[in-house]
Amino acid sequence: MIKKISKIPFRGTPEQEARLRAIINESKHDKHLLMTVMQKAQDIYGYLPFEVQVMIAEGMEVPLEKVYGVSTFYAQFALSPKGKYNVSVCLGTACYVKGSQAVLDEICNVLGIGPGECTEDTKFSVEECRCVGACGLAPVFMVNDDVYGRVTPDQVKDILAKYE
Repeated sequence: MIKKISKIPFRGTPEQEARLRAIINESKHDKHLLMTVMQKAQDIYGYLPFEVQVMIAEGMEVPLEKVYGVSTFYAQFALSPKGKYNVSVCLGTACYVKGSQAVLDEICNVLGIGPGECTEDTKFSVEECRCVGACGLAPVFMVNDDVYGRVTPDQVKDILAKYE
């Protein structure tokens, strides 16, 4: 899976930066703590924008390429912020066989973004996932904790309109 870098401008606060720098200072003596620092940075910012990756690389004295490599290798890291409404489309076997790819395509079409991206107003983000445990309702997608089952592409626009 290729992760996309956010098109949304970085909006970190001085308070967030101070928290991250304190974490880096506590951990910079041990390069093995890189992932831990990255996890804490994502907790602070909600994702790992380029600017945060640079702070981590410089503070931990590791190459930026290493930070980027870790952030793109592990699924737990996001390079784009999550929207107020995170749309998660199940592409597990049962959902995929029943048409979840077409549902995902329509969600992306309606929102004007692709998987792993966030709308410029940060209202919606879209992600693909594997099995949400609702195979009997396939195909399924979720908006935050709201589950929509047996969805067809022509229902997508009306469902998303509930969150406008």
